[in-house]
Amino acid sequence: MAKRGGFSGMPGNMNNLMKQAQRMQRQMEEQQKEMETKEFTATVGGGAVEITVTGKKEVTKVRIDPEAVDPEDVETLEDMIMAAVNDAFRQVEDAQAAQMSKLTGGMGGLGGIGGLGF
Repeated sequence: MAKRGGFSGMPGNMNNLMKQAQRMQRQMEEQQKEMETKEFTATVGGGAVEITVTGKKEVTKVRIDPEAVDPEDVETLEDMIMAAVNDAFRQVEDAQAAQMSKLTGGMGGLGGIGGLGF
């Protein structure tokens, strides 16, 4: 009688793989919660503008040096704010990527597991 699914002798290995995937998912959820509590700060213009965001990409602090406020050149201030926000968001994304790399680094040849939403 032919075995179904072509996993002859593999049920234990498949079970281990599923347990490992579930463990990774729990770790990812824990790290996501931890990431959401972290803060990332970006400063531009030699300290003229400082923006702080959370790991959830919510702006929690904006500091603008009064010297950076020039009514004749609002565009420069706007550009500095935009640059600081974008830099802070990049820091969040880099930290998230580093966390993901730590989790998936131990998976060896199982790189396809990411396609399962883990």
